Amino acid sequence: MDHQQLLGKHTQLQADFHAFLEQARINQQIMQRHHDFDMRLLDADDFPDLLDILLNRMLEAFDLQAINLFLNDTKQDIRRIVAHLKMQAEQIPHLHFLDYSEQFGADYAALRKPALSPYQTRHACFFPGATPPASVAIVPLLRHQEPIGFLALGSDAGTRFSPHLATDFLERQASFIAICIENVLNSERLKQVGLTDPLTGVNNRRYIEQRLLGEINQAQRQQNELSCLYIDIDFFKRINDSVGHQAGDEVLCEVANRIKTQLRLNDALGRFGGEEFVVLLVQTGHAVALQIAERIRNGIASIPISYKGSTAKNGGRISSTVSIGVASIAPSIRDATPVLMHQLIAQADRALYQAKASGRNRIGSDMQLQKS
Repeated sequence: MDHQQLLGKHTQLQADFHAFLEQARINQQIMQRHHDFDMRLLDADDFPDLLDILLNRMLEAFDLQAINLFLNDTKQDIRRIVAHLKMQAEQIPHLHFLDYSEQFGADYAALRKPALSPYQTRHACFFPGATPPASVAIVPLLRHQEPIGFLALGSDAGTRFSPHLATDFLERQASFIAICIENVLNSERLKQVGLTDPLTGVNNRRYIEQRLLGEINQAQRQQNELSCLYIDIDFFKRINDSVGHQAGDEVLCEVANRIKTQLRLNDALGRFGGEEFVVLLVQTGHAVALQIAERIRNGIASIPISYKGSTAKNGGRISSTVSIGVASIAPSIRDATPVLMHQLIAQADRALYQAKASGRNRIGSDMQLQKS
């Protein structure tokens, strides 16, 4: 081999060596990004932080065009956490709730390993409102071999997610993400335990009062209306005396459930003690609050409640009604927040007394708090 060939060979080896070093540098950067992503995910201490890391930071860490997180929420448990945290849908457009069997079919309900392929029209449901990516990975999130949801990853590189590629890394990452999601959701549930009525499963008085303070502040800033319903089960002592306290507890739970069916996700229901409930209606004026109160009243009065109570061997059905007091805050009001909270609840309580005094199974209405 002559001098010129040796020089050419040496030049080529140098170029290959520098290319190798550059690729090693790039790989190190990628590994560092993934490590930083994992550490941030592990440190997430609440659900909003976790979603920000998953749906925003992951795009950069994994060099993706699009990402959507789908969580199985057939009992609407996660949606209640979202509502409790006052997270609006427009703030989390890439988080979706699903029932596998209804929305994506049996194929995805049975998915246990990442499915990689070029983008096809059947993938449109995984990337709503987005420019279709060139290739996609549908990655199941498994806990104890059961899916809690999945990630839909999209890349603008057509060969990024090819069917023949190994999926070990994605599977490991998905397991780590699933654990982090479960941990954060359990943490959010624990936070709510102290704010939940153990019998009915709805919020307790402490939660409603805390939430009311926040909503009054927001209503004043944004010039929104706010309404409160004070609900009392009529003749509840008679129910306990006639069919027993176990049946009475069942009536309480069913009344709470029927109230919830008439509320929006951002509204709040709390048991205030005994047979009394308070409903907080966000961005709701007095006229609409009266309509909601009437739907609640009719929903309870129109259908008897089934029970298994202790005094009836085979259980039975009992008719129950509620009286409701309605009070609202006008947008112009400017009193101190704690004062307004107590005034609003007291006014709804007075309206409830009016409803009971006029015959029960009806709605009492007080004037809006108007002073500025």
